Amino acid sequence: MKSLLRSHCPLFVFLMVLLASAGCIKEPTPQPTVVMADWKDIPGWEDDNHAQALAAFRASCQVLQRRAGWQVPCWVAQVINEDNPEQVSTFFEAYFNPYRLQDVTGDDEGLITGYYVPDLRGSRNRTEAYPYPVYGRPDDLLVIDLDDVYPDLGNYRLRGRLQGNRVVPYWDRRGIDSGEGDLAGNELFWVADPVELFFLHIQGSGQIVLPDGNRVMLNYADQNGHPYRSIGKLLLDRGFMTRSEMSMQNIQRWAMNNPDLAPDLLAENPSYVFFRELDGRYQSPPGALGVPLTPERSIAVDPRRIPLGAPVYLSTTRPGNSGEPYQRLMVAQDTGGAIKGPVRADLFWGMGDAAGELAGRMKHPGRLWLLLPEGVSPPGT
Repeated sequence: MKSLLRSHCPLFVFLMVLLASAGCIKEPTPQPTVVMADWKDIPGWEDDNHAQALAAFRASCQVLQRRAGWQVPCWVAQVINEDNPEQVSTFFEAYFNPYRLQDVTGDDEGLITGYYVPDLRGSRNRTEAYPYPVYGRPDDLLVIDLDDVYPDLGNYRLRGRLQGNRVVPYWDRRGIDSGEGDLAGNELFWVADPVELFFLHIQGSGQIVLPDGNRVMLNYADQNGHPYRSIGKLLLDRGFMTRSEMSMQNIQRWAMNNPDLAPDLLAENPSYVFFRELDGRYQSPPGALGVPLTPERSIAVDPRRIPLGAPVYLSTTRPGNSGEPYQRLMVAQDTGGAIKGPVRADLFWGMGDAAGELAGRMKHPGRLWLLLPEGVSPPGT
């Protein structure tokens, strides 16, 4: 049968095209990505301590209060007694409508991952012990907003550099690490470990632990414009690791145990992040919304699908293999290069090694409900 199909492949393809053009083969009708829901259908809603999410939402209101439809809930949030759980829950139920999120196929289950703020040993000066640079945003990085020229592409920005009178792509990770893209003079710090530095780029924020024990917070400043490529997927595809072994900790362990292979593997992720130094006021880094993130209450989302600042209820399981439910109200306060689609979130676990243990093992299916005030329409409707 296979050889028969092969020998008649052009005829087979022709018939398929003819049938499709005649309307015999129909594409599935795309489903809406937001569906009106009911509070009673949200698993674990009544068991969550919404007061912790209220504090994160109040922080979001620094930005949201300037947007149409958000002024009233932001004003009321300031006078709610956070020590009264019933009052807090009533506030969210009275001033918001819940929407279940799903993809265009109607599937409401997506991927939930985690991130955190790592500690890196570093110095302000290059030494034998600290040879790897952490770069600030380079002056020759161009950011081109397409909105004025192509309004349909208003969510996209091009990043590049000038080469003569042409704009060309900015240096990728391999070009920067090899020195071909000369970023001398843009170093903020120097760190001890290249693998830790690579994961700093993935997390987007970190703390440099200086030789005298002082700590300095670093935060995302910009990116080179190249797409993120998962190193974990490459390890799976090449048989270096099984799916059950996959975690951030095991990826780091593999890289440290394979110093001859690791540099080339890391370079296959062309995305490169530039940082800025934060002053001592920040106990937690700001996300894309511009407000400090709250551990276990802030999530990174796709802002084309979920408006930054909005409350989002998450139902998933705790990191690891226990299957223990993890259900709580979050606030969308950050974004990420790998966070795409309506049912996709990255949970901020906090600072340091303990948070890193949880974040590194967080890769579970989950569901999301978007909370919006009356009069504020879901994205895409």
